[in-house]
Formats: sequence, structure tokens, C-alpha cells
Amino acid sequence: MTESSEILIDKSSGKKKVLFAFPRIGSSLVLGMEGFALFNLYYTGYGLSALLVTIAQAIGFVVIGFGQFLMGWLSDGKYTKWGRRKPYIISFAPLLGISFIFLFLPTLILPDLVLLPSNELSPNSETMLFVWFLIWDILFKISYSMTTVYQSWMAEQFVSSERPKVSQFQNYFNWIGNGSMALVSILVLTSYVEILSPPAPALPNPNAPIPLDFLIFVFAFGIIAIIAFLFVGILMPTEPKFEIKTSLKENLKIVLKNRNYLLVTLMIGIASLAWSILNDALLAYNQAALFLTGIDFYIIAGVLIIGIFSFLYIWRRILEKRGKKNALLNIFLFAAIFLPISLLALVEAIPRLIIGILFVVIATGALGGWYLIPYIIYADIAEDDKQRTGQLKAGVYAGFNSIFLNLFQAFGVFVLGVAIDNLPIISLTSGDVALGLIVFGPICSIILLIAYFYTKKYVKLDFDWERKK
Repeated sequence: MTESSEILIDKSSGKKKVLFAFPRIGSSLVLGMEGFALFNLYYTGYGLSALLVTIAQAIGFVVIGFGQFLMGWLSDGKYTKWGRRKPYIISFAPLLGISFIFLFLPTLILPDLVLLPSNELSPNSETMLFVWFLIWDILFKISYSMTTVYQSWMAEQFVSSERPKVSQFQNYFNWIGNGSMALVSILVLTSYVEILSPPAPALPNPNAPIPLDFLIFVFAFGIIAIIAFLFVGILMPTEPKFEIKTSLKENLKIVLKNRNYLLVTLMIGIASLAWSILNDALLAYNQAALFLTGIDFYIIAGVLIIGIFSFLYIWRRILEKRGKKNALLNIFLFAAIFLPISLLALVEAIPRLIIGILFVVIATGALGGWYLIPYIIYADIAEDDKQRTGQLKAGVYAGFNSIFLNLFQAFGVFVLGVAIDNLPIISLTSGDVALGLIVFGPICSIILLIAYFYTKKYVKLDFDWERKK
């Protein structure tokens, strides 16, 4: 988030690059599963109110927004014998894994949850489960803020010519982590959710024994996250000591003077309202609105993995040929046009699995394209500023947006919870469904249409200096 004087960095070996990238597998496993599967576990599985689940998630987004900003700033401010970054990475790595484990295994510790005659959680049990969720999600988000410190370490460990290769290794580990967590979420977690809340006429059982495979994967993911960050914190060399030249106040002035950066940050915030709703609801939609079970999820998992890699390639090609702005506008339009397909859950003549496959293809197409964009945009805005001012301030542009981005995501998941808890319950042949878990698709479409027209009119993403290269 701040700029430093010139640092002398030795040429790095391939081993060092792989070591530095390795924690991305841990962060992708735990944050990916927390964002993708936690709502389904607590809402569909344990029966916690959707509003309470999303309130806890929203508070977590606010915490991580300020945490990423503050932890990066604090690590800039003091150089220790371990350097600026290592103390934070080593200190928070254990909490990251432990909080993830407790988030996904509440009944391992909590007393038995009590059901009312209506098969809903008793007020005391609901409060107890909500407080557990809230505390451990906050601790998880605080500890995950450490990854901002880790990522900012790259500029101090590698010369600029080496960073693309390091980022490539990080992407490889991200793909492994995201693919693994998606498979576990779809195949293993959904099976556990089906045990906790089986199809009617069977009664819910929130105190059902935790399946061994789910228990093993949750512990494994948490331990991998701990080990990955401890390895990089202990084994990476301490960065050289250098002078911090710009203050927080000066950085704020830099940000506020760049009108396009502010417009881009608002665009990403608006779009993130929709993406946070979609990411949170995707798994629950398939299980609690389409009532998919068993072998259905093996098919869904295959479609998801194939979709992720296929659309990453498709959108990257479009981005390279047509530019960032055109690619982003196409992503917004694609999602806005097709996400209302979630309403097909109301048409009982259509096979549920077909609807699930269609919706997963649409979701992976939209999210796969979106995840390519933000990091590229902020790097290019920093480069554009360098072209105009002669100074590279990448840390400034990569840091200040986190607060606003996470505030928008917090509001997005809160909207989902309000919709699910306040719109009526409808009866389908397969069971009762919260209407809010069906209409979230059109809600996302409206938000993304706003993002589309806003981006088209106000945002600049392709720069003159790019065409000269």
C-alpha cells in the first residue's frame, strides 16, 4: 500500500518461486470453501435462519475489508529482525486453519441442537449456533487478512521480471485448491447436508454424526493452510530493510486524484453485489431448491470443473482480442441474460438435473470471466499512473479498494438473506422452497445490467500505452 525506495534483490531460483506460490493452494481451499459452501451447510443443513447466516457473513466481509487494509498498513510500518511480513504470516497462519475447522464442524464441540415440534431450531439453539458462526467467521476473516501481507511481499522478494512467473505458479496452486474445494463441497459436503436435512418425509437431524470423509477433508484443508503459510513464513528469506517514503495520508491523496480508479472501484463494488449473491446461493440452489441428491452432484461437479477451465480459456481469448472493457461488458451481459434461468425451478415439468446443469454452466461462465478481470485492471491502472507521473504505486491501487469491495459484498449477502427469509415459502412436488432462493437470479441480473451501463459510460479499462507495446 506504500511505496519504497529501490531495493536490491538477488535473482531467484525456481524453487524459491514455487515456495512463495505454494500458500495459494491453502488460501484457495479454505476461503473458497468458506465462500462457496458455508451458507449451504448452515442454512440448508443445520436450519439456521438465512438472515442470521448472511448477517454473520456480512460482518465477516466488513472485518476482512478493514483487516486487509490495516494489516497491510501495519506491516509496512515496522521492520523487525524477521522483516516486515514474516511476523504476521507466521502469527496468523495457525488461526486461519483452526478457525476454518471450527467453522465447518460446530457440532463437534457444541451441545446438541434442539428442534421445536415445527422441526425448526429452538431460539436458544439458533442463538448458540449463530454466535458460534459469527465468532469463528470473524476470526477466520481476521486471519485471512494476513494474505494481503503475503501478497505484498512479492515486490520485496522478486524483481519485476520474475513476478509474472511467480504469479503463474500462484495460479496453478489456485486452480488445484479451487478445484479440490469445489469437488469436496459438491460431493462430500452435500452428502452431509442431506444427512442433516433429508428429503421429506424424513425429519431433520442437526445432531447427526459427522461423516468420516467430511471430517477428514475439513481437518486436511485447515492443516494444509497452516503448513503452507508457515512454510513460506519460515523458509523464505527476510526481505531487505528499506525506507517507506509515502504516508497513509499521501497515499489517500493519490487515490482520490485518480478519477478513473474511483470509477473502477465503484464498478467492481456494484458488480460484487451480484457475484457475492451468486457465489453464496449456487450450492444451496441446487440442493434446497432443485432437490438434487447423490449421483446428481457427481454430474454437477464434472460440469463445474469443465466449465471453470473452459470459460477461463474463452474469456481470456476474448480479452486478448477485444480488450478488457469489451470482455467485461460481455461478461456482464452474459450473466444478466442467463441468470434468470434460476426461475426454471418453478417449472416442475423440466427435469431438476437439467436445470442444475444449465445454471452451473451459466454461473461458472460468469464467475470464471469475472475472476480474470480485477487484478489485471488494478495493475494496469497503476501502470497508467506510472506512464503519466513516472512513479509506480501498485500497492496504493491494490490496497484501498478492499474496504469498499467487501462492504458491497457484505450488502450483497445480506440482501440474499432478507430475500430468503421474507419472501414466501412455495410448495413444489419435491418439497417446500424459499422463493428467495429462486428469484436471486433475476436480482443478480438487474444489478449486473446497472454495472453494464455504468461501465460502458464511465469506466476506462484500455489505455493508449498498451497499443504502443
